[in-house]
Amino acid sequence: MKSVALYIHIPFCKQKCLYCDFPSFAGKEEHMLDYAAALAKEIDSIKNKKIKTIFIGGGTPTYLSLEGWEIIKKSIDGLEICEDLEFTVEANPGTFTREKLKFLKEMGVNRLSIGLQAFQDSLLKELGRIHTAKDFKQSFDIAREIGFDNINVDLMFGLPNQTLKQWMETLESVVQINPEHLSCYSLIVEEGTDFYKRFEKGMLNLPDEELERTMYAEAIGYLEKKGYLQYEISNFTKNHKPCRHNLVYWEMEEYIGCGAASHSYSDGFRYSNEENVEKYINKINQQGSATVEKTKNSYKDDMEEFMFMGLRKNVGINKSEFSKRFNKDIHSVYDQVINKYVSTGFMEESENNIFLTYKGIELSNVIMSEFLL
Repeated sequence: MKSVALYIHIPFCKQKCLYCDFPSFAGKEEHMLDYAAALAKEIDSIKNKKIKTIFIGGGTPTYLSLEGWEIIKKSIDGLEICEDLEFTVEANPGTFTREKLKFLKEMGVNRLSIGLQAFQDSLLKELGRIHTAKDFKQSFDIAREIGFDNINVDLMFGLPNQTLKQWMETLESVVQINPEHLSCYSLIVEEGTDFYKRFEKGMLNLPDEELERTMYAEAIGYLEKKGYLQYEISNFTKNHKPCRHNLVYWEMEEYIGCGAASHSYSDGFRYSNEENVEKYINKINQQGSATVEKTKNSYKDDMEEFMFMGLRKNVGINKSEFSKRFNKDIHSVYDQVINKYVSTGFMEESENNIFLTYKGIELSNVIMSEFLL
């Protein structure tokens, strides 16, 4: 039986953050239970697969009512699960209760990913977050008390009006409470968000590129000193607890997505589900599936994605894995690009791997685009 990763999408939020372009919705609480029931049906339809990681993301999964969680739990209980399952749920301060966290623990959740973003209340307010730094601290403490020993904290830099000093304060405050994992993302102003509208009007005071670069460099240096190993462009872990679910994406392994707007990659096909919550519920109930798009990845697509995703990791691309997958030596396809970037110091090649150097990570978007065939 094939082992796959499972992603489950919970699209509900108490309030939409101003920078968020994820398929998540505030003000649709009345659909929560119908959604949970439809989602449970979709999870029930997974057959002949063994699940090695589960990641429940959103939206804000912890905003879903306990009743909704109970419906989903029944379906998850019916899955074929690997013994060493990694089971992550995303959580936001201001939406978790001790009762909900206890329920998640009993359900088998063994990893939490808590959205913090910044440690300054003024910045949190500016992002449209519904919590304070104190709320975050309380939520983190409750999670520890209940026995969660694998916690990730999400942080963002390059925020409107954010100074380097504030960013370092955020890192210091978070490192002090000792989470096992940190994700540090730079703010990207996406179309369709509130921030984008402000940006268009010239009302968004963003740090310049130079400062953003410094924030990233300082974070890497500081976290390394504190025992956090960078294993991917934005991700750091202490005590060897990388996010195994995300590694599935970066290593182009198979995953199944359940829920509105979720994506799957299985048997060489990519599928995506209906994004609209009400339409998703109807499609599952009437047709048993909410797939709106299904495309076959070509050999070339697979090769490009393998390079793109793999170069995000600090260890980079494994050369023998490349030849095993594609029946080709990596140099017979990418010799020119590899030589160009190795000779300029943006990439390094060892006996087994090809990876970006620190200098290369800074230019990763440019470099990766050259791996398009």
